[in-house]
Amino acid sequence: MRVLGLATYPVEAAATRFRMIQFIEPLAEQGIELSVYPFIDSSLYGSLYNRSQWPRTALGLSLAAVRRVRELVRARKADVVFVQREAMMFGPPLIEWLTVNLQGCPMVLDLDDATYVSYKSPTYGRIGSMLKWFSKTNDLISWSRLVTCGNREIAAYVTSKGRQAVVIPTVVDTTCFRPLAERQASDVPVIGWIGTHSTFPYVKTIFPVLERLARDYRFRLRLVGTGADNVVIPGVEIENLGWKLEREIGDFQSLDIGIYPIVEDNWSVGKSCFKAVQYMAVGVPFVVSPVGACHDIAEANRTHFVARTDEEWYEHLSQLLSDADLRQRMGEAGRSYAVQRYSIEAHVQKLADALRSAKKHKEAHKPH
Repeated sequence: MRVLGLATYPVEAAATRFRMIQFIEPLAEQGIELSVYPFIDSSLYGSLYNRSQWPRTALGLSLAAVRRVRELVRARKADVVFVQREAMMFGPPLIEWLTVNLQGCPMVLDLDDATYVSYKSPTYGRIGSMLKWFSKTNDLISWSRLVTCGNREIAAYVTSKGRQAVVIPTVVDTTCFRPLAERQASDVPVIGWIGTHSTFPYVKTIFPVLERLARDYRFRLRLVGTGADNVVIPGVEIENLGWKLEREIGDFQSLDIGIYPIVEDNWSVGKSCFKAVQYMAVGVPFVVSPVGACHDIAEANRTHFVARTDEEWYEHLSQLLSDADLRQRMGEAGRSYAVQRYSIEAHVQKLADALRSAKKHKEAHKPH
C-alpha cells in the first residue's frame, strides 16, 4: 500500500517530524509505504519567520508552489494521500482538490492544531492572514475520508462537520526520548521551557512568578527557541538558546523541572499538549496550565502539577525546587505513563487502520 504524505513544513517542524516522518518505518513493517514531501525545505524554513528576509521568503514560497504540482503526478500512483494540515501554506486548497476530485485519490487529513480558528501570525500579522484561505480547513475536512486528530477538542469539531475523527495524540519514540542513564548531581536545579517564538509569549505570563521565585530559591532558567535575542527577568539566571534539531532530546534531558504555561483562547484550546509528552518521556516533572488537552494530560499531582493562578505556579515550582526526591518520583511516574500511553507502539496501529480504511473506499469505487 502506497501513501503520499504531504506536509507543510520540513523535518525541523514538530508536526512533520512526530506526526508523519517517525511513523515511516513502523508503517513499513505493516506493509504501508509512506513517502513524505514537505511544501518548504529546511533552508526556507530557517528564514520563514525573519521579516527582514521577506523578499527571499516570497520567492521561495512561489517556487515551492510551482514544485508542489509534481505531487499530482505522484498521487496517481498512491492509494491514499495523507495531508498534515495543508499541502501548501497559503492560498486555496487547490492541490488537495485536484488530488481528490481529478485523481480520485482518497485523502486522510491530519490536524494537530485548531487550524480552523482564525490565527494572526506574530511575525507577519495581517499580511499573513491575507495569504491564508480562511475556509481551507473546513474544505479539507469535507473532502477527507476521515481525519486523524491530535486531541478530543479537534475531534469534536471534525465530528460536528460530519466526518469521522480518529484521535491520535502526538507521540515520541520513547527509545530515543528517555531519561539520562546517569544524571550529574547539581546544587542548582534547572527550570526549563523548549518551544517556538509563537508560544514564547505564554512563558512571559509567568515572568513575575519566576522573579518572585528567584528571591527565595536558587535555580537557572533555560529557555530554548524563544526567537528573542535577549531575555531578562530581574534576579533570574537565564540561558537563552536557539533551537537545534540535533540538540532537541539533550535539551529536554538537561532539565530538572519543566514549565508549560498556556493562555486560554480559541487557538490554544485546540493544542495537543505535546510538550508535556516530551517532558514525561525524558523523566522530567513539570507544571502546566490546564488548557485544552493539557487539562487531563496524564495524572495530576503524580506525574505533574497543574497551575491556574500565579500563586499555584509559585507553590508548585517551590515544591519541586525544594524536594529532589519529589522530582525523581514524579519524573519516574511520568516516564512510565509516557511509555504506556504516548509511544509510537501505542498508536501506530490506529494510524495504519485509518490509512487502510481510506484505501478501502478507493477500492470500493473502482470502475468494474
